[in-house]
Amino acid sequence: MMKGHATAWAQLPVALNQLCLATVLRCGQSFRWKASGPGEWSCGFPDRIISLRQSDTHLHYRATYPATPPAKDDTEEILKDYFNLSVDLASLYEKWSAADPNFKKKAGEFRGVRMLRQDPWECLVGFICSSNNNISRISQMVDKLCATFGAPLGTITHTSTPSPPLTSTTPSSLNAPTSPTHTPVPYFSFPSIAALTPPTVESTLRSLGFGYRAKYLHQTAILLHSRPPNYLTTLRTDKTYREAHDALLEFSGVGPKVADCVCLMSLDKMGAVPVDTHVWQIATRDYKFRGGKNKSMTKAVYDAVGEHFRGLWGDEAGWAHSVLFTADLRAFSDRLESTKVKVKKEVKVEEEEEVKVEVKEEAEVKVEVKEEEVALETAVKRTTRKRAADGVVKEAVVKVEEKVERRVRRRRG
Repeated sequence: MMKGHATAWAQLPVALNQLCLATVLRCGQSFRWKASGPGEWSCGFPDRIISLRQSDTHLHYRATYPATPPAKDDTEEILKDYFNLSVDLASLYEKWSAADPNFKKKAGEFRGVRMLRQDPWECLVGFICSSNNNISRISQMVDKLCATFGAPLGTITHTSTPSPPLTSTTPSSLNAPTSPTHTPVPYFSFPSIAALTPPTVESTLRSLGFGYRAKYLHQTAILLHSRPPNYLTTLRTDKTYREAHDALLEFSGVGPKVADCVCLMSLDKMGAVPVDTHVWQIATRDYKFRGGKNKSMTKAVYDAVGEHFRGLWGDEAGWAHSVLFTADLRAFSDRLESTKVKVKKEVKVEEEEEVKVEVKEEAEVKVEVKEEEVALETAVKRTTRKRAADGVVKEAVVKVEEKVERRVRRRRG
């Protein structure tokens, strides 16, 4: 199998508050980056594979070519464009934090979330695949698409992290240290528009598990192939946000949310705000947004949510919204650990009857939206006073082993 020709590792000065790879490459913007080793990511570009690592101060990169590398490697310029590094993200965070206390609260744990500047065709295909789907499955579908219709670029050896040691009760033969595994993984370029136009494409995609999306992709490729060359790029350079958005709606499988994703992540429309279930929940939960009588995502509600955030965050509202969108993803829920505080005290829970909660060990309390709202996760004993049928007041102790979420008052002891 072709391995390719790799350049030496090089580096580009980029601070973590300007770009956090571990967040940006996993938050549902691009579906093609693969974890190729501990702290390493790789992706197929048109004529090379690019591998990335990151330190606190630098972005480290290497290119792997199908043939001998060119005399002048332009991977640095590609990365500067792909990651929109001309935009000063840290100053934007300061602007959004000053305007929005909720953003300020979340921003500390989600630094460096910036918008990619992807190839518009690749971005369009990826988000057509996103309909009623999740990030993992979209990534699998796009990977199959590239392997079937793209060009081979070479092979990257993926290195896995050794499993943690087993317990002392495990047989010694199983408790021996394990070595990292090395697996060669082929990479492919993204298929061209023309590659998805033949009549057999739809049936091939259905056999690969694309379902109804197969028809959308095939029809979109045919329509786009009939347009002038670089049609999608002209939406970036020659059209306003609203003009580009409306033009994208002409393609099969493209609704307002997909159109906004493509505008935001490939067409330089920084004010585009894609509104899906996550964003709708953020708007109603954190910003008390009300959609009037409409409880479903109508066009009026969709537009109103976008306008609300554009009014709050300004011309770069799409970039700001993506920080809160990422913070709301389950994959990053561990980031909230740092917002926990430790307490050793009696906690009273306000409910219909007074319940005394005796904490038997150091409890962790995670401060959420309001200062008085906490999530208490510990094994506790509830002591309640109940009056029996004979009139005698008795105490009952009930052990609770579940997460208790209530409004509480802290009392200094």
